Amino acid sequence: MAKKTKRPAKPAAKKKEELQYHVHLKRGDVARYVLLPGDPGRVPLIASFFDNAKEVAFNREYRTWTGTVDGIKISCCSTGIGCPSTAIAVEELIKCGADTFIRIGTCGALQREVKLGDLCITTGAVREEGTTRQYVPLSYPAVADLDVTLALRQAARNLKIPAHAGIGHCKDAFFIEDKDIPIREDIDAKWNAWYRSNVISTSMESAALFVVSSIRRVRAGEVLATIGLTYDDAPIIAKVGIEEAIRTAIEAVKILERQR
Repeated sequence: MAKKTKRPAKPAAKKKEELQYHVHLKRGDVARYVLLPGDPGRVPLIASFFDNAKEVAFNREYRTWTGTVDGIKISCCSTGIGCPSTAIAVEELIKCGADTFIRIGTCGALQREVKLGDLCITTGAVREEGTTRQYVPLSYPAVADLDVTLALRQAARNLKIPAHAGIGHCKDAFFIEDKDIPIREDIDAKWNAWYRSNVISTSMESAALFVVSSIRRVRAGEVLATIGLTYDDAPIIAKVGIEEAIRTAIEAVKILERQR
């Protein structure tokens, strides 16, 4: 009887890369460098500064475009408003291969030297929000990556854009400036403490960005356009400085890439 020839084994099928549940992205869709605005509507504006930009996903509040700047692959993904959705975006983007994040947002100024349209480069955040307390104890600091922060500061200097580096205040509730809030006296006492502690700005995403990035061993920084003067009870006056913040973030990516 003729001996049967053993057939070669079929090559194992490649496992299809699964999309992340919220951002609807997988490895290869995003760059190591990701810019993080809050507003999905701001993503195409930021991507207009890229070359060969294209939209790769849009699910819920998470809209993502990817392109290049000076040959460097770069992405932009919106986070929505606040720390809970920001933490989700960062967690899932890390799983897609991102390792350097720069949030591009807006803020209200808490110090009088910070003028409308100036940039605030956040070095650390007051953790007056709830998301990060479910990650680490409140004694754990929310700090930006040093290399990213220095790159943002140098980028603003290169572009001759007024910028202030310092601690930012991060909150969950946008309308706490309202005079009818039941704990008005407590809130006023805290605002006075932040003013007197030289906190330069107030916004809603930095603490989650910094804490999640720190514990996941990736880099994060933040540059904010000052659109309100919270020290004058005017949290929103005009949306100014946003393009300057975008240009600063992109210039910082170029600086970071040269340092590799």
